[in-house]
Amino acid sequence: MSSSLFTLSEEHREIREAVRSLCEAKVAPYAAEVDELARYPEEAAAALLAADLHAPHVPEAYGGAGADALATVLVIEEIARVDVSASLIPAVNKLGSLPVQLAGSEELKKHYLGALAGGEGGFSYCLSEPDAGSDAVAMKTRAVRDGDQWVLNGVKRWITNAGVSEYYTVMAITDPSDDRGQRSKGISAFVVEKGDEGVSFGAPEKKLGIKGSPTREVYLDNVRIPADRMIGAEGTGFETAMRTLDHTRVTIAAQAVGVAQGALDYALGYAQERKQFGKPIAEQQGLQFMLADMGMKVEAARQLTYAAAGRSERGDEDLTFFGAAAKCFASDVAMEVTTNAVQVLGGYGFTRDYPVERMMRDAKITQIYEGTNQVQRIIMARQLLAGVQSQL
Repeated sequence: MSSSLFTLSEEHREIREAVRSLCEAKVAPYAAEVDELARYPEEAAAALLAADLHAPHVPEAYGGAGADALATVLVIEEIARVDVSASLIPAVNKLGSLPVQLAGSEELKKHYLGALAGGEGGFSYCLSEPDAGSDAVAMKTRAVRDGDQWVLNGVKRWITNAGVSEYYTVMAITDPSDDRGQRSKGISAFVVEKGDEGVSFGAPEKKLGIKGSPTREVYLDNVRIPADRMIGAEGTGFETAMRTLDHTRVTIAAQAVGVAQGALDYALGYAQERKQFGKPIAEQQGLQFMLADMGMKVEAARQLTYAAAGRSERGDEDLTFFGAAAKCFASDVAMEVTTNAVQVLGGYGFTRDYPVERMMRDAKITQIYEGTNQVQRIIMARQLLAGVQSQL
């Protein structure tokens, strides 16, 4: 029997080791300050760019590193292990640019994927609106054709890295319909640039966690863009948006696994050093059971996430289920594990002098963005009822 069953390849193990070393040296030392000051992690951004890890998913044909879906997951997981805010650099660059990669013209791919890979600017994803969160088809942003241009008007909310990114994939209504069942077919996708006239940004949101990653509204006020900046055919934008999320929910799962692992690592170290009742608290069986559950659930989340990454890379028919399952399970695990890490540290865990409270705050968003975990369960149920299950 093969000894390579269910193991990472040598190349993937090397990627993990290289990213971990870089993160320990260039990302971790600034994580607490980034959170405390709610500032963009410039040091991490520079280090990731220098190592070609800022957007590792971009194919080699467009100047990128050409990392497969599992390698991209490993990159994001290792960054999130020390700083979730910094992990949003490669995660959101994939989210924002994947619509172009999946459905864009060859000219769009060459221009924008090339610019992203070359470090000319990041890519953000504009789907949600003030009145269209989980119910994304209720969006109001409009795009109206005017000769060889489209004119966009609207507001997008909860846009990660808005104001920092140079490029934005924007979903907008091009064919308004009162028939809710047809609304999704009237949505198209476009690339908007930060420098386009009429693009502006709201103030950064004051958030519970991921404070190093700016979240802002994006305002589109008569923004005129060339017609060739439409991604795919008119009316296919919502389908492209959903296909994108099938893939990128796996990267949210990777963030969740990473932050959970970081919290577990810290709790294990602390439990072996902290002494009460004359011995390390790690020798207390009640605490051992807590650590055991933490380790078990992190590993289960990791295996599901890697399985989903494989399906993303291959484009398997059950990706929709696995992407939702990995994101939902891993984020629930991350919230539980980081909360328990705070408990292991007791009063110390509740202070900013130790990283686990930041990890707990950062973990919460993984249950919310790219579709709440309640939405993920709806998606999974629909897939199961349609007969979709793993064929392994």
